[in-house]
Amino acid sequence: MNSKKNAIREFFIITFGMMLVAAAVYFFMVPSKIVVGSISGLGLVISQLTGIQLSVITFILNVVLLVIGFIFIGKEFGAKTVYTSMLLPVFLWIYERIIPVTKSVTGNPVYDLITYILIVALGQALLFHVNASSGGIDIVAKIINKFTHMEIGKAVTAAGMVTAATSLLVYDFATFIVSILGTYANGIAVDYFIDGFNKRKRVCILSDDYQEIQEYIMKELNRGVTLYEAYGAYDNKKRIELITILTQQEYKILLNYLHTNQKQVFVTVSTVNEVIGQWNGK
Repeated sequence: MNSKKNAIREFFIITFGMMLVAAAVYFFMVPSKIVVGSISGLGLVISQLTGIQLSVITFILNVVLLVIGFIFIGKEFGAKTVYTSMLLPVFLWIYERIIPVTKSVTGNPVYDLITYILIVALGQALLFHVNASSGGIDIVAKIINKFTHMEIGKAVTAAGMVTAATSLLVYDFATFIVSILGTYANGIAVDYFIDGFNKRKRVCILSDDYQEIQEYIMKELNRGVTLYEAYGAYDNKKRIELITILTQQEYKILLNYLHTNQKQVFVTVSTVNEVIGQWNGK
């Protein structure tokens, strides 16, 4: 049942993430001719050179890179990226038909660049968080991340720099500089959002009711617990310290439980940016 719920959750996350990516491309990248390192940026250059619709070019490029993703990253990632690769041209086509845009939405290319970077980075981070990608250059970034263990945002920057450089083929040197800077900023933004998704709370609890609290965490929150013996320096009394790692939402639920049941506790909390290894399968 949990696997089915997770699959549905991931489906909505992926769809929403791609809706954001496509919106950033269509409303901010294309009108301002921003060639930030992405498959859409490369597609925009090719579209300018050949006159072929951007949606068609992105589809063709995505198919090629998708095969590479299946080979080097795996079936799960490949299957999810098949779905995202189909969604990008579909969303672009929908936007082209329903909301035709021929000029800058904000009227300022700098504002367009900043807005594009923030929106597309959020979409990319959502996709990477569920082991998917928007396709294209993100597949290359994921491969770099897998084999070099480089942070995914930095991998996005590395993969996108070559694409950004292609802006010289159809635009001026100023556009090239903006594209390089935008690609770098995009990688930073992706890492920022990813870090936000990965943050956990390390909760340390001292309480005479530690067994009840331990049972609640393990059964209701489905999280592991580690117990340590601790001695208070003031009274030299032995106590049990309970430590667990929780998501932000689970931490709030635990605090509500402790408050509602009026448990006598001493709680300290710290932020954990990354959890490596098995974490209750979640």
